[in-house]
Amino acid sequence: MRKTLIALMFAAALPTVAMAMPGGDGPMGPRHGGEHGRGDAPYSQLDLSREQRQQIGKLMGEQMHERKQLVEKYLEKLPAADQKALKDEIAAKHQKTQSDIRALLKPDQQKTFDEMQKKRAERQAEWKQFKEWKAQQAPKAQ
Repeated sequence: MRKTLIALMFAAALPTVAMAMPGGDGPMGPRHGGEHGRGDAPYSQLDLSREQRQQIGKLMGEQMHERKQLVEKYLEKLPAADQKALKDEIAAKHQKTQSDIRALLKPDQQKTFDEMQKKRAERQAEWKQFKEWKAQQAPKAQ
């Protein structure tokens, strides 16, 4: 069980680590301002067409969704206390990252950032309500 918990924590932390990677030349090539002006975009040096970028974006989105489902699958197998601890730790790390990002911004950027965060929280609340409603509708359909 300890290995599963460690694996879940690692999988959950990967996107945060990837986003926090500093600029400059890394093992995957230059970032932030490469030859094509979109150096931070994956595959920016391949000179992809718009259609190719859309298809790759769709594939990457599907991969991220599948990864999330996989983590959830193993998370469900953990005891409730471990599930809560993991979710709380992930939430705390996310909040710290958001605070650190906000601290780097100028006052006008902070205002926009705060508005973006507020809208995001509203969308999350709506999504949660929808999922609860959907869960209530499932037994009625049977």
